[in-house]
Amino acid sequence: MLFVCVANLNRGAYSGRNLRNKQKAKETSRFLFKKFRRRSCLGCSFRTIMQKDPDLVVANTAKALPKDYFKDQVGWNNWDTEGSITRRKTRPVWVGDVCIGGGSPVVVQSMINEDTLQIDRCVTAIRNLHEAGCEVVRLTVPSLSHAHAVGFIKQKLKETYQDVPLVADVHHNGLKIALEVAKHVEKVRINPGLYVFEKKDPNRTQYTRSEFDSMKEKLKDTLRPLILTLRDQGKAMRIGVNHGSLSERMLFTFGDTPQGMVESALECIRVCEELDFHNLVVSMKASKVPVMLAAYRLLAKRMDEEGLDYPFHLGVTEAGDGEYGRIKSTLGIGTLLAEGIGDTIRVSLTEDPVKEISVCYGILQGLGLRRTMVEYVACPSCGRTLFHIEDVLHKVREATKHMPGLSIAVMGCIVNGPGEMADADYGYVGKTRGYISLYRGKEEIRVVKEEDGVKELINLLKQDGVWKDPPHETNGVSDQHAYLSSRENGRP
Repeated sequence: MLFVCVANLNRGAYSGRNLRNKQKAKETSRFLFKKFRRRSCLGCSFRTIMQKDPDLVVANTAKALPKDYFKDQVGWNNWDTEGSITRRKTRPVWVGDVCIGGGSPVVVQSMINEDTLQIDRCVTAIRNLHEAGCEVVRLTVPSLSHAHAVGFIKQKLKETYQDVPLVADVHHNGLKIALEVAKHVEKVRINPGLYVFEKKDPNRTQYTRSEFDSMKEKLKDTLRPLILTLRDQGKAMRIGVNHGSLSERMLFTFGDTPQGMVESALECIRVCEELDFHNLVVSMKASKVPVMLAAYRLLAKRMDEEGLDYPFHLGVTEAGDGEYGRIKSTLGIGTLLAEGIGDTIRVSLTEDPVKEISVCYGILQGLGLRRTMVEYVACPSCGRTLFHIEDVLHKVREATKHMPGLSIAVMGCIVNGPGEMADADYGYVGKTRGYISLYRGKEEIRVVKEEDGVKELINLLKQDGVWKDPPHETNGVSDQHAYLSSRENGRP
């Protein structure tokens, strides 16, 4: 018999499923309380219990809660008992000196919005993105003249700044453009729906099998020269499928669906496989989050079935701007990352591209996939709060935000503060009116006046040898790239 109890010990309430009787539920609650000292609702998740002790014996019976009890829950298969994400295994794909997939940290990308013919402006935009923490930068290449301009951009970057991995975005009938720009960039992105452009026939009512196969052969013939060029130069390709630009034959055959997106990607992947080219990254972007999620999940399933292990580039295209654009991107990208899917990400905002970078790193930090900033733990405040926590959190953040990898908790009172901040490196907790306690881990180090709190926190960091002076800023943008370069778990 498996006992699963949802209990609130503070109120003495209980409910049960698969319980022999109510007394068993109470016994289970008491047992769990003694084992974990949890004073809040234990049933808010047994995942916490699973993480602490997967072999837990419930209610003093000889029956153990099986390790795989929660494995049928959505997304749980991708989390180990320590709460870490188990990522889908993919092959490493090198884009310059940046590795995508193969267990490397999830790579952050973006795209400049300058006209590629404006060489100086492009160089400045690429540099700004790179200094903000963008590891791979994409630029549009709509014509041969733009392809030639990329060569000058690359050269000027090396002369005035440093080499930055570049991706060329090639679309309509792009073979000649792609072959030229491949000389100057580390990766070429093609859109299967536009690379061999088919002008839509408004009078068409169906695609015959022979017509479908004919266009498939045309795609193979057009892809082959680019694939061979990239293979011989040791460069990479992204097969970037967009929901809004599926080819006409895919729309007629599979509809405007995630399946159509998947078939479009697999068709190109198989051409690359035939030519022994494996330096591939795949993306399945859509402006609707449910469509994007379905497409990536289906492609991952199909690729796993066929033994294909290419890394995924994640993104919600045309997400918009402001708060909603960030929420939309986080829902799409974060959901897949939590399921173990995704090796590189781009948040697409209708704003200055530099603003995309902090959102990317926020998603990765929130999921525990990368630590590139300070992790702040702070309570929402309530009537027990002994100081204006919003102001204090802002002051603490401004004083310490340049030390990525550190975890600092700011808690309003001692009721929940010490327990909720137990995983933080340092804590700032309201003690009594006008005084705060400073913690190192779970240990209270000193009690100081509230007005001296931030200064004394810095002194504690200096005393422990973890304090670093703030880095310089460039054009008002913190040198996030310097942080990444010095991080232990940065890019390989």
